[in-house]
Amino acid sequence: MRINLAAVLALALCGCATSSLQMAPPAPDRPWSPAVDAKGGLTAAHSAGSLASSQGYVLPSNPSVGGLPMATIDSARVYNLADLIDLAESTNPDTRVAWSTARNAALAAGIARSTYLPRISASALGARQTASGSASALGLSANQNDTFTGSVQVLSLEWLLFDFGQRSALVDAADQGVVMANIGFTGAHQKLIHAVSLAFYAYSAACARAQSATQSLRDAQDIQAAAESRKKHGIGTIIEVAQARQLTAQAELEKVSADGDQSDAYVVLLSAIGISPLAHIQIADVSGRPLPADLDQPIERVLQQALERRPDVLAAVAAQKVADAGTRAAKADFLPKVFVSAVGTHASGNLDLSAVPAIGDQAPTVNLSNHRWGATVLVGVSVPLYSGGVRNAALAQARNRADAATETLDRVKLDAAQEVVMTSSRLRTSLSAASAAHALLNASQVTYDAALAAFRRGVGSSTDVLTAERQLLVARNAVADAHSAALSAAATLALACGTLGAAPN
Repeated sequence: MRINLAAVLALALCGCATSSLQMAPPAPDRPWSPAVDAKGGLTAAHSAGSLASSQGYVLPSNPSVGGLPMATIDSARVYNLADLIDLAESTNPDTRVAWSTARNAALAAGIARSTYLPRISASALGARQTASGSASALGLSANQNDTFTGSVQVLSLEWLLFDFGQRSALVDAADQGVVMANIGFTGAHQKLIHAVSLAFYAYSAACARAQSATQSLRDAQDIQAAAESRKKHGIGTIIEVAQARQLTAQAELEKVSADGDQSDAYVVLLSAIGISPLAHIQIADVSGRPLPADLDQPIERVLQQALERRPDVLAAVAAQKVADAGTRAAKADFLPKVFVSAVGTHASGNLDLSAVPAIGDQAPTVNLSNHRWGATVLVGVSVPLYSGGVRNAALAQARNRADAATETLDRVKLDAAQEVVMTSSRLRTSLSAASAAHALLNASQVTYDAALAAFRRGVGSSTDVLTAERQLLVARNAVADAHSAALSAAATLALACGTLGAAPN
């Protein structure tokens, strides 16, 4: 019977781990039937023992995660770019993640500083021992019960007094970690401002394109009306009417497409802000916003100022300092350490002995108690002698990290310089394109007005007016795109220079 019980127990213990396979899908070609709790949350339990859901390869719904983060939006307010950036900084999860990272880095610096303080700990032990027995001799019997209870309390102190600057180096590294995290926090806000700005300008361009499509549809309808009038008065042809109707249909299709692009750009803007895509918010029109014109500063000065304040460059400088501090800490590991250790103890115990009945002069009950205090203070020096080359390898690694940090800083500077030069050139190109697009729009508008007037008087051809209308639409879209591209390039240049701290001007 004992053998059978042992076998059953062994089999049960062996099957505990593999039995968890029931929580996995049963086969590679069969869906997982997940287990859900009463609130709809997925659990790792086997589905046979809980509320199971079998919907093929579709997961069951969890009502607790169905909502979206909500933001307070004034439906009567028209939000400009600065307002949207303020809304994004208070609602976007990226800023909270960066803030939590910076706080954790600050706590890590506090932990590093705490190594200068002593470590005090307290412990307590308690024990109880009971023994009983009986004895008989010469017709007499005696029962004896022995009970011992005791406790020990220990208060210990450990304090590293001197370590040749190792803790100082670690504190410096932690402080630079705080600098890096705070730089990352600032950089996250700059990237958020940049993302919102680009989405805002893209939405403005989409709105302008939608307005151009609407105006193009009205122009096409005017041309169709003129063609039908010419046909009615016998000076037009049916081909002209068909071409005009074709232009109207094409304009209607382009308007539908432009409206769809505007809707998509609106959703992208809300996503960049960090609010629900179902939110309704009024966006200000920036089609008349003047373009930046202050580009007289030499590119060398712009580049120098960018390298002095860009988050990635300053973070690389902080990382280099962290690596240097790590090298100092690795060197200090070769040197002795002076420490003090103290221990205070208190022990107490009680011993109860009983004998029934009393034999001779023996008392029926004996009680003994004991209290003892103790204290020890040690001051010592720890001298590292041999570690199998571990400290040498750690020092070599620290030096390699310092060298890599220096090279990384140089690489970051080169990449930053390339980005600044390219974005500056892109801004100048965008401004020139915006100027050329406005000139094209003016010329196209004049051409279209003249062609339509001539067509209405019967002296112009339908080909000329149709071509002029198409070129006018292209010019309108070119102006919208160039204006948005120039504003976006200005925001990108501000980001590249590390000066994007608010709504870009």
